Amino acid sequence: MKLCNLIIDGKTSLGAEVDGKIVNLTGTIKQMNAPLPGGTIEELLGDFPKSFDKVRELIGEAKKRNVLVLAGAGATFLPPVGRPGTFRDFYAFEQHVRNARKLRGLDVNPEWYENPVFYFSNPNTISTTGAEIRFPAESKKWDYELEVGTILGGSGSNLTPEEAEKLIAGYVTLNDWSCRDIQRHEMASSMGPAKGKDFATSIGHLLVTPDELEDKRAGKGYDLKMTAHVRGEQFSDNRWSTINFSIPEMIARASKNAGVFAGDLFGSGTVGFGCFLERGFDHDLWLKSGDEVVIEIERLGKLVNKIA
Repeated sequence: MKLCNLIIDGKTSLGAEVDGKIVNLTGTIKQMNAPLPGGTIEELLGDFPKSFDKVRELIGEAKKRNVLVLAGAGATFLPPVGRPGTFRDFYAFEQHVRNARKLRGLDVNPEWYENPVFYFSNPNTISTTGAEIRFPAESKKWDYELEVGTILGGSGSNLTPEEAEKLIAGYVTLNDWSCRDIQRHEMASSMGPAKGKDFATSIGHLLVTPDELEDKRAGKGYDLKMTAHVRGEQFSDNRWSTINFSIPEMIARASKNAGVFAGDLFGSGTVGFGCFLERGFDHDLWLKSGDEVVIEIERLGKLVNKIA
């Protein structure tokens, strides 16, 4: 199942991608005279997984009765979760870690292999496809980061990876926009990368449930292609299956001696060669005003943003 939040005629509606088309589920269910378990994805998360099962059942029934209502050309997307309770961004692809640390004359530290590590980013600056991204004026080295995002549908603490996996509502494409000059300056003080990152994060408009990916399981992830195009040119091409820690392992680690909650957002960290930073610090590839950035993860869809 692929769910989304829509704005249609100024009103928020629950939507879904069905057979490649965006459907207005709120309008569809009204036509069926059936109760909808929530008007947005956030509302569905309050009764996960029962609410998701009910929506899946309603979509199937609407297809049988041929009463699916298409969203129409005037519909626009909202993020699947507009203000997550927390946003933890991990650092889980060894190739990216190795490339980034090499720029500072460092190897991968042994501790990195012990547990998945993360930092807290800003849950209040989340956008989705179609949004214009404005970078801080004091920065000149603007970058994208190609990542997998995960949204939780349940809560827990001190979880095992097996328990954590059951809490996953779905996956999204994620772009962790970055100011590399601000980030470098901050992290010289062994803190950050807060102000180098917290101005914007974009996530794909589709929340894709795990069952949609099951046949592609490989390694610690899924054998799905991850790409990024900037100014019409491809700069990133890798696979989710190269990840070193599984997303359930990340969720379990985050829950240790604390808690994770429905609506929380997790970033996987950047896939290998999933950003300009890995090509060096002194080059002219950095994003510029007017650039279009398209990141895509197979089965999760495209995330398209223009730089202000």
